[in-house]
Amino acid sequence: MTATGTSESPGSSEVTEDHEDCPEAFQWDTREGCEVRQILDRIADKWSLLVISLLEHRTLRFTELRRQIDGISQRMLTVTLRQLERDGLVCRTVFPVVPPRVEYCLSPLGQTLLGTIQALVIWTEEHQTEIAVARAEFDAEQESREAGARP
Repeated sequence: MTATGTSESPGSSEVTEDHEDCPEAFQWDTREGCEVRQILDRIADKWSLLVISLLEHRTLRFTELRRQIDGISQRMLTVTLRQLERDGLVCRTVFPVVPPRVEYCLSPLGQTLLGTIQALVIWTEEHQTEIAVARAEFDAEQESREAGARP
């Protein structure tokens, strides 16, 4: 027997029907095997967001992507692109030339994410001051607690 609003299957992607505590939110299984969680983990990853954003307007080669994403290693970019390709969000085209030329673009499915990403960026821009204030208050409180705990 399962509780109201709880999926019986650990990997179920079924949206639960009981939304008493959070009427506007979709519910999903928070366990690691949940497909919705896995997809959210992928698209919310900082490197994935940057890659998707960079591919919004044009096709880019691997080296162009790497140059434009500050701080990403070659290995991390390779892994990120493979995962996005596996999820159907990015298309990879290999040209039979020497040296090999590989280009990446957003798939039609990947393009459907752009509005969501833009909304997230807009929200961040609108609330960055509030977040900076909250962080400063939290850090000051933590420092105060730590100073009070010292002998």
